[in-house]
Amino acid sequence: MQQAFNNDHIMETTDFPVGAKVEHPQFGVGIITKKSVTTTRIFFLHKGDKEIANSFSGLKLIEDSHIPAEGKADEGQISLSDLEKVFSGVLRRYVDFPETVEIGERWKKGVLILKPGTDQLKPKEIPIDSFFNKIILIRDRLRVLEQRINSNEKLSEEEKINLQQYITRIYGSLTTFNVLFRHKEQYFVGEKGTQ
Repeated sequence: MQQAFNNDHIMETTDFPVGAKVEHPQFGVGIITKKSVTTTRIFFLHKGDKEIANSFSGLKLIEDSHIPAEGKADEGQISLSDLEKVFSGVLRRYVDFPETVEIGERWKKGVLILKPGTDQLKPKEIPIDSFFNKIILIRDRLRVLEQRINSNEKLSEEEKINLQQYITRIYGSLTTFNVLFRHKEQYFVGEKGTQ
């Protein structure tokens, strides 16, 4: 249930709930995303994340959306953490927006050594971090390719499925590199994992 307020409704920052739409005299319109004992975090449309002291009294309440910050929302409502998950998922699927992927602790500052089959040639050393970043770039570009295939109106459904199967096979070829990932949920998954 949303309740609108007129722009003259001014209160101290501590009076605003998480999810409320507010206006700051300098930063413009924003949404309260987090509250602590001394500060309120607000995401402003044109200025990004800002922390405002709770004693600041220059905010105007535009709309009180009653979004719970954490935990379980009331029936028929969603929590702010639920919204964050939804928006980050949408960004990853529909925008060329790379996900933050961490390399496993044991590989940090490591070196990948490519040793030729003959002693006449010198081995080549590559920092594992650099190699890992190239693998992530490949994955990000495959995801963009998937998005473009799925949104292409000229391809038939059968053609889209065939192309998706090739991409899934490519992911399967890259599962060897899963050992480098810090988080298991970010692993490459091939055909066996999709069945």
